Amino acid sequence: MSIINSIMTWVMKKRIHQIELFLKYPMEVQDELRTKLIDQAKNTEFGREHGFKDIHSVDDFRRNIPVRNYEEHYPWIDRLLKGEDNILWPTEISWFAKSSGTTNSRSKFIPVSEEAIQECHFKGGKDMLSIYMNLYPESGLFKGKGLPIGGSQQINQFDASRKQTYYGDLSAVLMKNMPLWAQLARTPSLEITLMEEWEEKLEKMAHATAEENVTSISGVPTWTILLLERVMEIKGTNDIRDVWPNLEAFFHGAVAFGPYEQIFKKLIPHEDMHYMETYNASEGFFGIQDRTDSDELLLMLDYGIYYEFIPMEEIDSDDPKVLGLDEVEIGKNYAMIISTNAGLWRYKIGDTVKFTNTYPFRIKISGRTKHFINAFGEELIIENAEEAIITACDGTGAVIDNFTAGPRYLGHNERGGHEWVIEFTEQPDDLERFTQILDNKLREINSDYDAKRQKDLALVAPIVHMVPPGTFYRWMKNRGKLGGQNKVPRLSNNRDYLDDILEMMSQEAS
Repeated sequence: MSIINSIMTWVMKKRIHQIELFLKYPMEVQDELRTKLIDQAKNTEFGREHGFKDIHSVDDFRRNIPVRNYEEHYPWIDRLLKGEDNILWPTEISWFAKSSGTTNSRSKFIPVSEEAIQECHFKGGKDMLSIYMNLYPESGLFKGKGLPIGGSQQINQFDASRKQTYYGDLSAVLMKNMPLWAQLARTPSLEITLMEEWEEKLEKMAHATAEENVTSISGVPTWTILLLERVMEIKGTNDIRDVWPNLEAFFHGAVAFGPYEQIFKKLIPHEDMHYMETYNASEGFFGIQDRTDSDELLLMLDYGIYYEFIPMEEIDSDDPKVLGLDEVEIGKNYAMIISTNAGLWRYKIGDTVKFTNTYPFRIKISGRTKHFINAFGEELIIENAEEAIITACDGTGAVIDNFTAGPRYLGHNERGGHEWVIEFTEQPDDLERFTQILDNKLREINSDYDAKRQKDLALVAPIVHMVPPGTFYRWMKNRGKLGGQNKVPRLSNNRDYLDDILEMMSQEAS
């Protein structure tokens, strides 16, 4: 194993020289990439419709291709789902990453080309390991196995009227396409990893991995906590290093790590445990934490993704100002726009970022272009919340005035959830039934929320606080936010608004 570790360390470090190339020449790398993408797709249906053969500059690129969101891309994606080829990208699209968050559908399907798998997602995973080995040259990462904790969506084939096309969580799609060497370096078996029922899957994962030499874990903090707690319960310990003495790294992403940091320090109470953040989504692999003294993410510029940015003050404009990398400013909030080697063209991903550094370009994920809660990977958006509130009101005779909601974070051996503060003008006839309808409707319209709520595994039922009339008015007044242009924030990915209101209520009651 020491020989394998030495060989893998050498292989991974070779990539650092290529990374240094785009660090030194970011604009040249991105300009060359844009030109390559356009040339590759010029004979696709999308390319012909948008005059790709006439695009010779960044101005042509922006003039010929409008910025679009998922719904506006969907007519082309739908044709891919139905088995047509050469629509958005010239090579065959056989895989789709399924996720939620779209405003008019329970799920969305993101095309994943072979180029995106190999040159983006897999390359990002290898770079994550390369950067880690460069930061920690004495690492024994490859002396044991990696434990990836992926999503719960099994690989599925579309109906028989379509060609051989498949969909699943991005993690499941990548697992299914992983090369043999990577399969041998991970645990548990693919059969367990791709199980769909989460409770059974976690139980089998815990028993299967408890006897392995696990040196690294990768996944969303929420699910990782559940697995660690179950493994320690099986082994009768409060320190996961008693089970995996060589565990040294947790590669995490998808949700903010801050709320979970103290929990991990309780589960793994060792100063030599390393944490590295990544920015990976169904649409692409975007960033990797590349320094030990900062949680900033290095924007990866040679993964087949061309980047543009819209200042947030322009996001609702009919003709927003779109900036290239050479035009962004440190500290400003931008909506990220991507064009990819899977055929997403000037695609508004929905994420917002702030640049913390330029040359090299480092970012922090600042949120979404809309109000949302994604503390557990549930991607709950404002449209989901409003639809569920309306349904719950209709079912209980209630009339709502204002509401806000946010996360209630996981604690040690405690499950997380959502907490709502609601002001009614007509109260529900049964608050418990109102809460149940609210929860059921959210599960119906948001597949990621539903997955997290299965058997209370990661999310328990929401808590609803019913507050007296005038509460939100007083709260907004206290914040200096009275007036028609100021709106109550419906959803937040932190507890700032919730705690502020609940604290105000507590003070008024005393």
